Amino acid sequence: MNDSSKPDSSTYTPPKVWTWNKENGGQFASINRPIAGPTHEKELPVGRHPLQLYSLATPNGVKVTVMLEELLALGHSGAEYDAWLIRINDGDQFGSGFVGVNPNSKIPALLDCSWEQPIRVFESGAILLHLAEKFGALLPKDAAGRAECLSWLFWQMGSAPYLGGGFGHFYAYAPSKMEYPIDRFAMEVKRQLDVLDRRLAESPYLAGSDYTIADIAVWPWYGALAEGLLYNAGEFLQVESYANVQRWTKQIAQRPAVQRGRMVNRTWGEASSQLWERHAASDFEGQTQDRIGKPS
Repeated sequence: MNDSSKPDSSTYTPPKVWTWNKENGGQFASINRPIAGPTHEKELPVGRHPLQLYSLATPNGVKVTVMLEELLALGHSGAEYDAWLIRINDGDQFGSGFVGVNPNSKIPALLDCSWEQPIRVFESGAILLHLAEKFGALLPKDAAGRAECLSWLFWQMGSAPYLGGGFGHFYAYAPSKMEYPIDRFAMEVKRQLDVLDRRLAESPYLAGSDYTIADIAVWPWYGALAEGLLYNAGEFLQVESYANVQRWTKQIAQRPAVQRGRMVNRTWGEASSQLWERHAASDFEGQTQDRIGKPS
């Protein structure tokens, strides 16, 4: 029986002029709006390290904390960072300080204070590229390798919105389940998984034989999907059938820097996996939620 209280999407006709219906945004209605700029005054904290990260452990946030932990593991002491928690469900990203670092009000945002005048960097792909170039690491130096790496980096930036804002929204977060958008975006996500699987049949990592920022960008999204952690959609999308993606996912998940990076700014899951803020390497041992016991 159809629920007559819900509009039939097949009969919807767009109005001549769109207007904002605040009650029609699904799970994230409280933080979605059609205008930019700050909603309130709030300065950002600044710690003692060269790099100041303002983030949350969503896939886009994990990219950057993994990158920083990988750089530190390689011995780049200049990659020491303070990671400050931005609670996007509470609207922290609309504070004036955050908007000053990222006018798009999305995490992650980075302030590089190692320059005479601090440099802001926003968009996760831009942050990865900035750090790779700054430290000369995790980005191939030869022209062909660099081009392959950057192609996969930007593949991720262009593809993930179909996974997150497309499939993820309609499958997990929309106010009601609708066959057409779920079917449309599931088809695209399956195609993307096949793109990755075919590439990883040819090569251990996305850019070739070496682990690079391409893998760091793609893994938090598609690795989590392959592990069945993203949107609880593993069975629905038959992620186990992508054998090469599974091999790559498990291989990267075993890296100690990856295991540390995915804990930073995390506010859900096992308490031992949550490090709300990171200001020193020792925080992984003494400041996780199971040790300090703050309520979430």
